[in-house]
Amino acid sequence: MRVHLLTVSVVALIGLAPGPLGFAAQTPAASEPTLEQLRESVASLRGGRIARPTSYDDMTPEQQSFVRGILSGPRRDISGSLGVMMVSPGFGEHAQRAIAYGRFAGQDGYSSVPPRLSELAILMGARAWSADYAWHAHHQYAVRMGLGADVVEAVRVGRRPANMEPDVEAVYDFLHELLADKRVSDATFEAARTVLGGDRGIVDLVGTLGMYQTVAMLMVVDQFPLPDGVAPYLERLE
Repeated sequence: MRVHLLTVSVVALIGLAPGPLGFAAQTPAASEPTLEQLRESVASLRGGRIARPTSYDDMTPEQQSFVRGILSGPRRDISGSLGVMMVSPGFGEHAQRAIAYGRFAGQDGYSSVPPRLSELAILMGARAWSADYAWHAHHQYAVRMGLGADVVEAVRVGRRPANMEPDVEAVYDFLHELLADKRVSDATFEAARTVLGGDRGIVDLVGTLGMYQTVAMLMVVDQFPLPDGVAPYLERLE
């Protein structure tokens, strides 16, 4: 399982408007949601064994503030892990900002890691936890951001990708060593730091991996279901 934990990915359906984990693939921009939008977002929540609120009007002020904050930003809904986090809005408020930092990589004020490499970290975090919904939310989106479909598929099945571009290989090796070996060699560290433009890139990459492992763990613990008719993507790796 050590070698395979690192090989993972996540996906959003290319043909759909929402991006990874249900929020829009758009430039972050603030717009105040209407009361009807707030109510609809809560009423349409899907989930597993962690109970979500079913009515916006019956939520605590902290939960309502959390939902308003999400819908006022670049995301269009509170599906996936955001719905789970609503149960603990204090945690959720801090976590969702850090998750968005990695999700909107490459845009002003967000992670310095190029989007396709940030998505590689997200996918490998999802694979490490066999988190099907997280994979479902990101794997096609990763391809849209420029990550090779062959790389995504190799991560899905727990195999080292072949013929990677130099920057992808450097980041893959870094993430693989970190996840599988719980350490990173000097040579691997320097290779990743070079392609990421310095130490900030390293910190942003590790932060994204960490936050999206939190997303993956929440999905696994909740047993969050895939959409109807969608088969599981990830077999458990040993």
